[in-house]
Amino acid sequence: MSKGWEKFWYVLSLIFQGSSYLSPHAYGALHRMHHAYADTEKDPHSPKYSKNLFDMMWKTKVIYSDIFYGRKKLDKQFLTDLPYWESMEKFADHKVTRLLWAGLYIAFYAAFATQWWMWLLLPIHFVMGPFHGAIINWFAHKIGTVRYKVKDTSKNLLPFDFLMLGESYHNNHHSHPNSANFGKGKLEWDPVYTFIKLFDKVGMITLKQRQVTPLKKAA
Repeated sequence: MSKGWEKFWYVLSLIFQGSSYLSPHAYGALHRMHHAYADTEKDPHSPKYSKNLFDMMWKTKVIYSDIFYGRKKLDKQFLTDLPYWESMEKFADHKVTRLLWAGLYIAFYAAFATQWWMWLLLPIHFVMGPFHGAIINWFAHKIGTVRYKVKDTSKNLLPFDFLMLGESYHNNHHSHPNSANFGKGKLEWDPVYTFIKLFDKVGMITLKQRQVTPLKKAA
């Protein structure tokens, strides 16, 4: 996408992620590391090398922060062509910005929550971005079905992904990491890919056609 559209999506990322904002630059590098080192000691989030879900989340947070603040030097392959808007990232990651978002969430609950138990959802809203990632990177490497033979433990978590917008087709994604469409089976629909095709048609992005080597299906 162009630099203009890139900044447009940066702003939307901040608006929709709020207090749990994740840098497209830092998380993009983290995600590439996950694919390069899947289920090895260098994997930034693998259930095989974490005691539990929260241990994995904390490990991911530490590595993400090291990348974000430049404390961890990465190979060029993990950084090439990633978006970067320094001033926006500093603003979005600032403690005051995150606290302001948290304050808005609390005010929303104060105005609209009708039952006491609704307040229990507030902590999830504070960390929605990492929480969503943890669900995929933990459970989709532990339970589910395997469509393609890969060298890691990735699985398709849901047969029809109505909760994670296609991301739970994790085995599909690991087997075809350059594919914009995570849905590969007849009944697997990736709703995000529908929008990606729309954005391509209107010129917001340009989908690159890649030559893909067919992979063996699991027995």
